[in-house]
Amino acid sequence: MKSELSSVRSGSLRSEVASPEFIRYLNLSIKFMFNKEEIAQRIAQEIKDGYYVNLGIGIPTLVANYIPKGINVVLQSENGLLGMGPFPFEGEEDADLINAGKQTITTLPGSSIFDSAMSFGMIRAQKVDLTILGAMEVSENGDIANWKIPGKMVKGMGGAMDLVASAKNIIVAMQHVNKAGESKLLPSCTLPLTGVKCIRKIVTELAVLDVLPEGGFKLLERAPGVSVDFIKQSTAGRLIVEGEIPEMKSNM
Repeated sequence: MKSELSSVRSGSLRSEVASPEFIRYLNLSIKFMFNKEEIAQRIAQEIKDGYYVNLGIGIPTLVANYIPKGINVVLQSENGLLGMGPFPFEGEEDADLINAGKQTITTLPGSSIFDSAMSFGMIRAQKVDLTILGAMEVSENGDIANWKIPGKMVKGMGGAMDLVASAKNIIVAMQHVNKAGESKLLPSCTLPLTGVKCIRKIVTELAVLDVLPEGGFKLLERAPGVSVDFIKQSTAGRLIVEGEIPEMKSNM
């Protein structure tokens, strides 16, 4: 099965030569993978009452829509906003209210708007309790690469380098594998680094993992219907599995 999975990733496996067991295994795993909204919902469960939280570009911005009821959380955007609300409904957008990813947003009662110098002062003074970032790659030592792909046009680093250098707690929301089926959880990052040994937890479409201080990805939860073996095959870095692994719950 391992060779068949490698062939899928390289695009060389033809359906007529794959074993029935592997086809069933692959279809079940794909069927039950979390989508981006479910990843955001699972991460929202990590937010505690009273937290100040910075949401990065991509999947992390979706977390604003799933803050658990009954807790008081202040969302910060590094372009100069404290008190960010969920995304606006279609037709209610205000082009002057955007997050760091240039998406239109809403504000909550009591929110404040300020310049980027004030915003980064908050970040560098460690006033942010939790940072949620997207990533292109994460290493088993907790290194993160999320700002540049050489030769390709990307939005740039934004405030990511300040955030990873100053944040008390960083959770990464990302896809477990890239479009070619190659793992993005690696022994070491191949892309330019944003930060070194700074990531504590990762949530992907397949799993929730801790990054251990001594190195390695510790599997905490798996997406419903996804086997531990499939996660092993999809993780290039050192994966640590202890005991029974419960299924993730997204509260959808």
